[in-house]
Amino acid sequence: MLSNVPKARTDGAATGTHHHRSRPRAVLPALCATQITGWGVVYYAFPVLLPRITADTGWSTGTATAAFSLALLISAAVGIPVGRVLDRHGPRAVMTSGSVLATVAVLMVASAPSLPLFFAGWALGGAAMAATFYQPAFAAVTRWWGPDRVRALTVITLAGGLASTLFAPLTAALVTHLSWRSTYAVLAVILAAVTIPAHALALRATWPPAPVVPARQNGRNGSVARSRPFVLLATAFTLSGFAVYAVVIGIVPLMTERGASPTAAAWALGLGGAGQTLGRALYSTLAGRTGVTTRTVTLIAAGGATTGAPGLVPGPVPPLILLAVAAGMARGNLTLLQATAVAARWGTGSYGRLSALLAAPATVAAALAPWAGASLAAALGGHAALFVLLAGASAAAALLAAAAVTSRRRPGPAPAVR
Repeated sequence: MLSNVPKARTDGAATGTHHHRSRPRAVLPALCATQITGWGVVYYAFPVLLPRITADTGWSTGTATAAFSLALLISAAVGIPVGRVLDRHGPRAVMTSGSVLATVAVLMVASAPSLPLFFAGWALGGAAMAATFYQPAFAAVTRWWGPDRVRALTVITLAGGLASTLFAPLTAALVTHLSWRSTYAVLAVILAAVTIPAHALALRATWPPAPVVPARQNGRNGSVARSRPFVLLATAFTLSGFAVYAVVIGIVPLMTERGASPTAAAWALGLGGAGQTLGRALYSTLAGRTGVTTRTVTLIAAGGATTGAPGLVPGPVPPLILLAVAAGMARGNLTLLQATAVAARWGTGSYGRLSALLAAPATVAAALAPWAGASLAAALGGHAALFVLLAGASAAAALLAAAAVTSRRRPGPAPAVR
Protein backbone atom coordinates (compact mmCIF):
# COMPACT_ATOMS: atom_id res chain seq x y z
CA MET A 1 0.00 0.00 0.00
CA LEU A 2 1.31 3.42 -0.90
CA SER A 3 1.64 5.83 1.97
CA ASN A 4 -0.03 9.21 1.76
CA VAL A 5 2.98 11.38 2.62
CA PRO A 6 5.22 10.35 -0.29
CA LYS A 7 2.28 10.75 -2.67
CA ALA A 8 1.69 14.32 -1.64
CA ARG A 9 5.39 15.20 -1.90
CA THR A 10 5.75 13.60 -5.31
CA ASP A 11 2.69 15.32 -6.63
CA GLY A 12 3.61 18.69 -5.29
CA ALA A 13 7.06 18.47 -6.77
CA ALA A 14 5.73 17.49 -10.13
CA THR A 15 2.73 19.70 -10.65
CA GLY A 16 1.78 21.70 -7.59
CA THR A 17 3.32 25.04 -8.53
CA HIS A 18 1.81 25.07 -11.99
CA HIS A 19 -1.61 24.24 -10.64
CA HIS A 20 -1.57 27.15 -8.23
CA ARG A 21 -0.61 29.53 -11.06
CA SER A 22 -3.24 28.29 -13.52
CA ARG A 23 -6.16 27.47 -11.24
CA PRO A 24 -9.06 29.84 -12.06
CA ARG A 25 -10.89 31.16 -9.04
CA ALA A 26 -14.32 31.04 -10.64
CA VAL A 27 -14.19 27.33 -11.44
CA LEU A 28 -15.27 25.89 -8.10
CA PRO A 29 -18.32 28.12 -7.46
CA ALA A 30 -19.36 27.78 -11.10
CA LEU A 31 -19.16 23.99 -11.06
CA CYS A 32 -21.05 23.85 -7.77
CA ALA A 33 -23.88 25.88 -9.30
CA THR A 34 -23.95 23.87 -12.51
CA GLN A 35 -23.85 20.50 -10.75
CA ILE A 36 -26.78 21.47 -8.54
CA THR A 37 -28.78 22.75 -11.52
CA GLY A 38 -27.81 20.01 -13.97
CA TRP A 39 -28.52 17.13 -11.63
CA GLY A 40 -31.65 18.86 -10.34
CA VAL A 41 -33.21 19.43 -13.76
CA VAL A 42 -31.95 16.53 -15.87
CA TYR A 43 -31.94 13.81 -13.19
CA TYR A 44 -34.03 14.53 -10.09
CA ALA A 45 -37.00 16.21 -11.75
CA PHE A 46 -37.90 12.98 -13.56
CA PRO A 47 -38.99 10.85 -10.57
CA VAL A 48 -41.07 13.78 -9.30
CA LEU A 49 -42.79 14.23 -12.66
CA LEU A 50 -43.10 10.54 -13.54
CA PRO A 51 -46.61 10.04 -12.07
CA ARG A 52 -47.91 13.04 -14.01
CA ILE A 53 -46.18 11.88 -17.19
CA THR A 54 -47.77 8.43 -17.06
CA ALA A 55 -51.18 9.79 -16.09
CA ASP A 56 -51.17 12.32 -18.93
CA THR A 57 -49.76 10.13 -21.69
CA GLY A 58 -51.00 6.67 -20.79
CA TRP A 59 -47.47 5.28 -21.03
CA SER A 60 -46.67 2.71 -18.37
CA THR A 61 -44.31 3.54 -15.55
CA GLY A 62 -41.92 0.85 -16.74
CA THR A 63 -41.85 2.22 -20.27
CA ALA A 64 -41.27 5.81 -19.20
CA THR A 65 -38.57 4.71 -16.77
CA ALA A 66 -36.91 2.72 -19.56
CA ALA A 67 -36.37 5.97 -21.44
CA PHE A 68 -34.61 7.42 -18.41
CA SER A 69 -32.51 4.27 -18.05
CA LEU A 70 -31.55 4.62 -21.72
CA ALA A 71 -30.15 8.05 -20.90
CA LEU A 72 -27.93 6.56 -18.20
CA LEU A 73 -26.68 3.82 -20.53
CA ILE A 74 -25.84 6.35 -23.25
CA SER A 75 -24.09 8.49 -20.65
CA ALA A 76 -21.81 5.58 -19.81
CA ALA A 77 -20.90 5.00 -23.46
CA VAL A 78 -20.46 8.64 -24.43
CA GLY A 79 -18.42 9.36 -21.31
CA ILE A 80 -15.39 7.49 -22.70
CA PRO A 81 -14.79 9.65 -25.81
CA VAL A 82 -15.74 12.71 -23.78
CA GLY A 83 -12.98 11.77 -21.33
CA ARG A 84 -10.41 11.73 -24.13
CA VAL A 85 -11.43 15.23 -25.23
CA LEU A 86 -11.25 16.48 -21.65
CA ASP A 87 -7.72 15.14 -21.23
CA ARG A 88 -6.51 16.95 -24.35
CA HIS A 89 -8.49 20.18 -24.43
CA GLY A 90 -10.02 20.79 -21.03
CA PRO A 91 -13.63 21.15 -19.90
CA ARG A 92 -14.84 24.47 -21.35
CA ALA A 93 -16.02 23.37 -24.80
CA VAL A 94 -17.27 20.00 -23.55
CA MET A 95 -19.32 21.33 -20.65
CA THR A 96 -20.65 24.39 -22.49
CA SER A 97 -21.83 22.36 -25.48
CA GLY A 98 -23.17 19.74 -23.07
CA SER A 99 -25.24 22.41 -21.33
CA VAL A 100 -26.74 23.49 -24.65
CA LEU A 101 -27.49 19.86 -25.49
CA ALA A 102 -29.06 19.31 -22.06
CA THR A 103 -31.39 22.26 -22.60
CA VAL A 104 -32.42 20.96 -26.02
CA ALA A 105 -32.95 17.48 -24.57
CA VAL A 106 -35.20 18.70 -21.75
CA LEU A 107 -37.26 20.78 -24.19
CA MET A 108 -37.52 17.77 -26.50
CA VAL A 109 -38.75 15.59 -23.62
CA ALA A 110 -41.23 18.30 -22.65
CA SER A 111 -42.70 18.57 -26.13
CA ALA A 112 -42.50 14.91 -27.21
CA PRO A 113 -45.87 13.99 -28.76
CA SER A 114 -45.03 10.31 -29.00
CA LEU A 115 -43.06 7.66 -27.15
CA PRO A 116 -40.26 7.39 -29.77
CA LEU A 117 -39.58 11.12 -29.51
CA PHE A 118 -39.69 10.87 -25.72
CA PHE A 119 -36.99 8.20 -25.93
CA ALA A 120 -35.02 10.32 -28.41
CA GLY A 121 -35.11 13.26 -26.01
CA TRP A 122 -33.73 11.13 -23.21
CA ALA A 123 -31.07 9.72 -25.55
CA LEU A 124 -29.84 13.29 -26.10
CA GLY A 125 -30.12 13.80 -22.35
CA GLY A 126 -27.76 10.87 -21.78
CA ALA A 127 -25.11 12.46 -24.00
CA ALA A 128 -25.60 15.72 -22.11
CA MET A 129 -25.13 13.92 -18.79
CA ALA A 130 -21.77 12.58 -19.96
CA ALA A 131 -20.65 16.11 -20.86
CA THR A 132 -21.94 17.99 -17.80
CA PHE A 133 -22.31 15.74 -14.75
CA TYR A 134 -19.70 14.65 -12.21
CA GLN A 135 -17.13 13.04 -14.53
CA PRO A 136 -16.16 16.17 -16.53
CA ALA A 137 -16.35 18.31 -13.40
CA PHE A 138 -14.07 15.88 -11.59
CA ALA A 139 -11.65 15.89 -14.52
CA ALA A 140 -11.52 19.69 -14.44
CA VAL A 141 -10.70 20.08 -10.76
CA THR A 142 -8.37 17.06 -10.73
CA ARG A 143 -6.10 18.73 -13.30
CA TRP A 144 -6.47 22.31 -12.05
CA TRP A 145 -6.32 21.61 -8.31
CA GLY A 146 -3.51 19.07 -8.36
CA PRO A 147 -2.57 17.91 -4.84
CA ASP A 148 -5.50 19.84 -3.37
CA ARG A 149 -8.07 18.03 -5.50
CA VAL A 150 -9.72 16.06 -2.67
CA ARG A 151 -10.91 19.29 -1.09
CA ALA A 152 -12.25 20.58 -4.40
CA LEU A 153 -13.92 17.27 -5.26
CA THR A 154 -15.53 17.23 -1.83
CA VAL A 155 -16.94 20.73 -2.30
CA ILE A 156 -18.44 19.80 -5.69
CA THR A 157 -20.06 16.61 -4.42
CA LEU A 158 -21.42 18.41 -1.38
CA ALA A 159 -23.03 20.90 -3.74
CA GLY A 160 -24.28 18.11 -6.00
CA GLY A 161 -25.92 16.53 -2.98
CA LEU A 162 -28.15 19.61 -2.71
CA ALA A 163 -29.64 19.04 -6.16
CA SER A 164 -32.48 16.85 -4.94
CA THR A 165 -32.99 19.01 -1.85
CA LEU A 166 -33.57 22.10 -4.00
CA PHE A 167 -35.07 20.81 -7.23
CA ALA A 168 -37.36 18.03 -6.03
CA PRO A 169 -39.56 20.45 -4.04
CA LEU A 170 -39.23 23.13 -6.74
CA THR A 171 -40.39 20.65 -9.38
CA ALA A 172 -43.24 19.48 -7.16
CA ALA A 173 -44.32 23.09 -6.58
CA LEU A 174 -44.25 23.90 -10.28
CA VAL A 175 -46.23 20.83 -11.32
CA THR A 176 -49.03 21.71 -8.89
CA HIS A 177 -49.71 24.79 -11.03
CA LEU A 178 -48.47 23.70 -14.46
CA SER A 179 -48.56 20.61 -16.65
CA TRP A 180 -45.53 18.33 -16.58
CA ARG A 181 -44.58 19.62 -20.02
CA SER A 182 -44.70 23.26 -18.93
CA THR A 183 -42.79 22.37 -15.78
CA TYR A 184 -39.99 20.84 -17.84
CA ALA A 185 -39.99 23.95 -20.07
CA VAL A 186 -39.54 26.23 -17.05
CA LEU A 187 -36.77 23.99 -15.72
CA ALA A 188 -35.06 24.05 -19.13
CA VAL A 189 -34.95 27.86 -18.99
CA ILE A 190 -33.36 27.69 -15.53
CA LEU A 191 -30.89 25.09 -16.78
CA ALA A 192 -29.84 27.21 -19.74
CA ALA A 193 -29.62 30.44 -17.72
CA VAL A 194 -27.33 28.90 -15.08
CA THR A 195 -25.18 26.33 -16.82
CA ILE A 196 -24.41 27.70 -20.29
CA PRO A 197 -22.88 31.03 -19.21
CA ALA A 198 -21.23 29.49 -16.13
CA HIS A 199 -19.38 26.89 -18.18
CA ALA A 200 -18.55 29.29 -21.01
CA LEU A 201 -17.20 32.08 -18.78
CA ALA A 202 -15.72 30.31 -15.74
CA LEU A 203 -13.74 27.56 -17.50
CA ARG A 204 -11.61 29.79 -19.73
CA ALA A 205 -8.28 29.37 -17.97
CA THR A 206 -5.35 27.67 -19.66
CA TRP A 207 -5.61 23.89 -19.43
CA PRO A 208 -2.46 22.68 -17.62
CA PRO A 209 -0.36 20.13 -19.48
CA ALA A 210 -0.75 16.55 -18.35
CA PRO A 211 1.90 15.37 -15.87
CA VAL A 212 4.68 13.41 -17.54
CA VAL A 213 4.40 9.73 -16.66
CA PRO A 214 6.42 6.68 -17.68
CA ALA A 215 5.15 5.12 -20.90
CA ARG A 216 4.04 1.91 -19.19
CA GLN A 217 1.83 3.95 -16.85
CA ASN A 218 0.36 6.22 -19.52
CA GLY A 219 -3.36 5.50 -19.89
CA ARG A 220 -3.30 6.52 -23.55
CA ASN A 221 -1.47 3.37 -24.60
CA GLY A 222 -4.16 1.25 -23.01
CA SER A 223 -1.84 -0.55 -20.58
CA VAL A 224 -3.57 0.75 -17.48
CA ALA A 225 -7.09 0.06 -18.74
CA ARG A 226 -6.14 -3.54 -19.56
CA SER A 227 -4.20 -4.16 -16.36
CA ARG A 228 -5.37 -6.58 -13.69
CA PRO A 229 -5.71 -3.91 -10.97
CA PHE A 230 -7.85 -1.69 -13.21
CA VAL A 231 -10.16 -4.52 -14.27
CA LEU A 232 -10.55 -5.73 -10.69
CA LEU A 233 -11.25 -2.21 -9.46
CA ALA A 234 -13.80 -1.59 -12.20
CA THR A 235 -15.55 -4.84 -11.31
CA ALA A 236 -15.55 -3.92 -7.62
CA PHE A 237 -17.08 -0.50 -8.31
CA THR A 238 -19.69 -2.09 -10.58
CA LEU A 239 -20.84 -4.57 -7.94
CA SER A 240 -20.79 -1.91 -5.23
CA GLY A 241 -22.59 0.60 -7.44
CA PHE A 242 -25.32 -1.86 -8.29
CA ALA A 243 -25.89 -2.53 -4.60
CA VAL A 244 -25.92 1.17 -3.71
CA TYR A 245 -28.43 2.19 -6.39
CA ALA A 246 -30.67 -0.78 -5.72
CA VAL A 247 -30.74 0.27 -2.05
CA VAL A 248 -31.75 3.84 -2.95
CA ILE A 249 -34.72 2.52 -4.92
CA GLY A 250 -35.54 -0.25 -2.43
CA ILE A 251 -35.41 1.54 0.92
CA VAL A 252 -38.98 2.87 0.74
CA PRO A 253 -40.62 -0.51 -0.06
CA LEU A 254 -38.41 -2.19 2.56
CA MET A 255 -39.60 0.27 5.21
CA THR A 256 -43.23 -0.23 4.29
CA GLU A 257 -42.75 -4.00 4.43
CA ARG A 258 -41.44 -3.46 7.98
CA GLY A 259 -44.65 -1.63 8.90
CA ALA A 260 -43.51 1.97 8.42
CA SER A 261 -45.97 4.53 7.11
CA PRO A 262 -45.33 6.07 3.67
CA THR A 263 -44.34 9.29 5.42
CA ALA A 264 -41.80 7.54 7.64
CA ALA A 265 -40.41 5.68 4.63
CA ALA A 266 -40.03 8.97 2.77
CA TRP A 267 -38.18 10.41 5.77
CA ALA A 268 -35.83 7.43 5.70
CA LEU A 269 -35.03 8.15 2.06
CA GLY A 270 -34.59 11.87 2.68
CA LEU A 271 -32.42 11.44 5.75
CA GLY A 272 -30.35 8.93 3.83
CA GLY A 273 -29.58 11.79 1.44
CA ALA A 274 -28.55 13.94 4.39
CA GLY A 275 -26.26 11.14 5.54
CA GLN A 276 -24.73 11.10 2.08
CA THR A 277 -23.78 14.77 2.42
CA LEU A 278 -22.32 14.14 5.88
CA GLY A 279 -20.29 11.21 4.57
CA ARG A 280 -18.79 13.33 1.81
CA ALA A 281 -17.80 15.98 4.34
CA LEU A 282 -15.80 13.37 6.25
CA TYR A 283 -14.00 11.90 3.24
CA SER A 284 -11.06 14.31 3.22
CA THR A 285 -10.12 13.36 6.79
CA LEU A 286 -10.33 9.68 5.94
CA ALA A 287 -8.22 10.17 2.81
CA GLY A 288 -5.50 11.86 4.83
CA ARG A 289 -5.23 8.97 7.29
CA THR A 290 -5.48 5.89 5.08
CA GLY A 291 -3.78 4.42 2.04
CA VAL A 292 -5.72 3.99 -1.16
CA THR A 293 -6.30 0.23 -0.92
CA THR A 294 -7.26 0.30 2.76
CA ARG A 295 -9.63 3.20 2.10
CA THR A 296 -11.25 1.47 -0.86
CA VAL A 297 -11.80 -1.84 0.91
CA THR A 298 -13.05 -0.16 4.09
CA LEU A 299 -15.61 2.04 2.37
CA ILE A 300 -16.96 -0.68 0.09
CA ALA A 301 -17.23 -3.02 3.07
CA ALA A 302 -18.99 -0.29 5.06
CA GLY A 303 -21.42 0.11 2.19
CA GLY A 304 -22.12 -3.61 2.33
CA ALA A 305 -22.60 -3.64 6.09
CA THR A 306 -25.03 -0.72 6.04
CA THR A 307 -26.89 -2.38 3.16
CA GLY A 308 -27.30 -5.72 4.89
CA ALA A 309 -28.28 -4.35 8.30
CA PRO A 310 -31.76 -3.06 7.31
CA GLY A 311 -32.49 -6.48 5.83
CA LEU A 312 -31.62 -8.18 9.12
CA VAL A 313 -33.15 -5.70 11.59
CA PRO A 314 -36.94 -6.18 11.71
CA GLY A 315 -37.65 -2.89 13.48
CA PRO A 316 -38.86 -0.74 15.04
CA VAL A 317 -38.86 2.16 12.59
CA PRO A 318 -36.42 4.60 14.31
CA PRO A 319 -33.44 2.19 14.17
CA LEU A 320 -34.23 1.51 10.53
CA ILE A 321 -34.13 5.23 9.80
CA LEU A 322 -30.74 5.48 11.55
CA LEU A 323 -29.49 2.62 9.40
CA ALA A 324 -30.71 4.48 6.31
CA VAL A 325 -28.65 7.48 7.41
CA ALA A 326 -25.60 5.25 7.91
CA ALA A 327 -26.11 3.77 4.46
CA GLY A 328 -26.27 7.29 3.07
CA MET A 329 -22.96 8.18 4.73
CA ALA A 330 -21.29 5.17 3.12
CA ARG A 331 -22.85 6.03 -0.23
CA GLY A 332 -21.55 9.59 -0.06
CA ASN A 333 -18.02 8.40 0.59
CA LEU A 334 -18.20 5.94 -2.30
CA THR A 335 -18.86 8.81 -4.73
CA LEU A 336 -15.62 10.51 -3.74
CA LEU A 337 -13.79 7.20 -3.59
CA GLN A 338 -14.53 6.59 -7.26
CA ALA A 339 -13.72 10.21 -8.16
CA THR A 340 -10.21 9.89 -6.68
CA ALA A 341 -9.53 6.26 -7.64
CA VAL A 342 -7.67 6.90 -10.90
CA ALA A 343 -5.45 9.75 -9.73
CA ALA A 344 -4.57 7.91 -6.52
CA ARG A 345 -3.22 4.95 -8.49
CA TRP A 346 -2.20 6.06 -11.99
CA GLY A 347 -1.83 9.83 -11.88
CA THR A 348 -3.74 12.52 -13.75
CA GLY A 349 -2.22 12.35 -17.22
CA SER A 350 -5.18 10.44 -18.70
CA TYR A 351 -7.63 11.01 -15.86
CA GLY A 352 -10.61 11.88 -18.07
CA ARG A 353 -10.42 8.74 -20.19
CA LEU A 354 -9.49 6.32 -17.41
CA SER A 355 -12.08 7.73 -15.04
CA ALA A 356 -14.77 7.38 -17.71
CA LEU A 357 -13.71 3.79 -18.38
CA LEU A 358 -13.82 3.04 -14.66
CA ALA A 359 -17.22 4.66 -14.23
CA ALA A 360 -18.89 3.23 -17.35
CA PRO A 361 -19.78 -0.27 -16.05
CA ALA A 362 -20.88 1.20 -12.71
CA THR A 363 -23.15 3.62 -14.58
CA VAL A 364 -24.65 0.72 -16.52
CA ALA A 365 -25.24 -1.08 -13.23
CA ALA A 366 -26.92 2.03 -11.84
CA ALA A 367 -29.20 2.18 -14.87
CA LEU A 368 -30.23 -1.46 -14.47
CA ALA A 369 -30.46 -1.45 -10.66
CA PRO A 370 -34.06 -0.19 -10.30
CA TRP A 371 -35.48 -2.86 -12.61
CA ALA A 372 -33.15 -5.63 -11.43
CA GLY A 373 -33.66 -4.82 -7.76
CA ALA A 374 -37.44 -4.93 -8.07
CA SER A 375 -37.27 -8.21 -9.99
CA LEU A 376 -34.93 -9.79 -7.44
CA ALA A 377 -37.09 -8.62 -4.54
CA ALA A 378 -40.12 -10.28 -6.11
CA ALA A 379 -38.19 -13.50 -6.73
CA LEU A 380 -36.74 -13.54 -3.19
CA GLY A 381 -40.04 -12.82 -1.46
CA GLY A 382 -39.33 -9.30 -0.25
CA HIS A 383 -36.83 -6.49 0.03
CA ALA A 384 -35.26 -7.78 3.25
CA ALA A 385 -33.78 -10.74 1.42
CA LEU A 386 -32.76 -8.43 -1.43
CA PHE A 387 -30.78 -6.21 0.94
CA VAL A 388 -28.93 -9.21 2.36
CA LEU A 389 -28.10 -10.36 -1.17
CA LEU A 390 -26.85 -6.87 -2.05
CA ALA A 391 -24.66 -6.91 1.05
CA GLY A 392 -23.10 -10.09 -0.29
CA ALA A 393 -22.39 -8.35 -3.60
CA SER A 394 -20.66 -5.54 -1.71
CA ALA A 395 -18.59 -8.05 0.25
CA ALA A 396 -17.43 -9.61 -3.03
CA ALA A 397 -16.61 -6.10 -4.27
CA ALA A 398 -14.48 -5.45 -1.19
CA LEU A 399 -12.51 -8.64 -1.83
CA LEU A 400 -11.91 -7.61 -5.45
CA ALA A 401 -10.80 -4.16 -4.33
CA ALA A 402 -8.33 -5.74 -1.90
CA ALA A 403 -6.81 -7.66 -4.80
CA ALA A 404 -6.59 -4.56 -7.03
CA VAL A 405 -3.19 -3.47 -5.73
CA THR A 406 -1.02 -1.44 -8.08
CA SER A 407 2.76 -1.73 -8.20
CA ARG A 408 4.63 -0.06 -5.38
CA ARG A 409 7.59 0.77 -7.55
CA ARG A 410 7.28 4.17 -9.17
CA PRO A 411 10.31 4.84 -11.36
CA GLY A 412 11.06 8.42 -12.25
CA PRO A 413 10.34 11.64 -10.41
CA ALA A 414 6.85 12.44 -11.69
CA PRO A 415 4.27 9.67 -11.63
CA ALA A 416 1.82 12.20 -10.16
CA VAL A 417 0.19 9.57 -7.97
CA ARG A 418 -1.98 11.05 -5.29
